[in-house]
This record gives sequence, C-alpha cells and structure tokens, in this order.
Amino acid sequence: MTITDELRRVLGPVGIWMPPPAGTGLDAAEYGRAIEAAGFTSVWFPRMNSAADLAAVEPTLAATDRLVLGTGIASVWTWTATELRQETNRLAAAYPGRFILGLGVSHAPIVESSGQAYVRPYSKMVQFLDELGEVDAPVMLAALGPKMLELSRMRTVGAHPYFTPPEHTAFARQVLGAQPLLIPEIAAALAPGDEGAVAARDYAKRYLALPNYTSNLKRFGFTDADIADGGSDLLMSQVVPNGPAATVARLSEHLAAGADHVLVQLLAAGGRFDSGGLPALADLVADLKN
Repeated sequence: MTITDELRRVLGPVGIWMPPPAGTGLDAAEYGRAIEAAGFTSVWFPRMNSAADLAAVEPTLAATDRLVLGTGIASVWTWTATELRQETNRLAAAYPGRFILGLGVSHAPIVESSGQAYVRPYSKMVQFLDELGEVDAPVMLAALGPKMLELSRMRTVGAHPYFTPPEHTAFARQVLGAQPLLIPEIAAALAPGDEGAVAARDYAKRYLALPNYTSNLKRFGFTDADIADGGSDLLMSQVVPNGPAATVARLSEHLAAGADHVLVQLLAAGGRFDSGGLPALADLVADLKN
C-alpha cells in the first residue's frame, strides 16, 4: 500500500481546519480530544511558522490516539529548511503516521510585512523543497494554480487548496492525476439565513483582498463584480456556504469532484471559528463517513 493509499484509509472524507487554539482561547489538548471524539480524523492549523508554533499545537497530538495533525501552512518564507526538517522528523518520530507537513508560499502582504520581497514564489518553493530534502512525514503543498499543482504532483504526496469552489477541486484532480492526495479546505457557517450569511462574509472579506485567491477565482469564471463588496451571492454560495444544507452540498461536491479529504472550517459571528459546532457538523456529515 502506498503512503497516499494509507492516508486515504486513515483520513476518510472529512477533517477540521481551525485557527491555532491559543488564539481562540481553546486548550489544544482538550479541543483535540473533542475533535477526535466527534469522529473527525484530522485537524489542520495555519500559521505554523516557527518551532514555537508547532510546540503550541503538539498537545493536540499528545492528548489523542489517532488524530492526524496537518500544517495549513508552514510558510517557506519563515523557516529554514534545516529547522523545519528537524521539527518534522521530531514530530514524525513522536507520533508515527500522524503528522502531515503542509507547505505554502503565503501572500505578498504578509511576506512583505516581515521585510522580505515577495518575488518568484514558485521558485522559492522549488528551492525550499530542494533544501528540505527527504523528511519522515508526508509533505503537501498549498496549491492553487497549475504550476504549483504540478509541483505538488511531482515533488510531494499532494495538494492542499484553500478558499476554492468545487470546480477548482475538479481542475486540481485533473492536474494531479489519480494517485496524489487532494485535501481542500471549505469554510462554512452552519447557521442558516442572515446570521450565517453575515458570518460567512465577515470571514471572506480578508481573503477577497488577497490576489492569490482572487486570481484563482477568476480562473473559474468569477468576475471583479463577484469579488467586490464582500463577494456576490453566487461566489459566497460556492466558496463559503452557510446553512446545513448548503454546507453538506458543497462538501459533497468537493468529494465528487475528486477530493480525498475535505477540511471544514466552522464559522461563527464575526467570521470567527465556531468551536461549539463540532457535534452539529458530525451529525451533518455522518452519512458521508459511512
């Protein structure tokens, strides 16, 4: 059995994507146990940009038996390859089969705010992979466009897209081929009606200001008008759904389009993470997990 086949078996169809617990007032160990108890097989954290960041979420692994932890992402602009190799191998040894290293090139405003020039991000990723070499955990790339998806296929076990419609998942699967893993994220507000729609828009406005995401959305027919003013109803329904029925529909569409494992980021008022939504989500996706 290949590593990708084994991960498909272990992960199943649905996982959780969430901010680092410390920033949301959650205890990493306690919430990790809640995720596992609700029947989800993985949790992915963004902004894993230092050894301290990884150490802060490691209790999620230590407190659980089977939960897989992924980085969504570790930025190639903040780590040295040597440091990240050491941390990856340490976690892989401590928690065999339970750590996935997701790498990404981040975004120009974030990188430039650190005093670095955001130039040739694709080349930066290639160079980083060369310097990283072989590690003891699976590696995936945050990939949107065809070049980064192709790099994911050639150099890693697959791709972890973010803020994408189901049409992107179908495109990504076509580029990747059958064997690599495809693990997209979908943010969703379970609250129906205006409450959920407002929460979804509050979350989306940050991402609709980032060129990496807006350029990708335009590949799939969305226009400047769709992106303006917090996102059109069409864009929001496809990328950040709200309400139980729409959430399950989009999640199912990602799976039908070729996703192996879809990461759900639950949204509450203000676009914040809905930490109390795990039981409701588990009930909604029960049929998908059978």
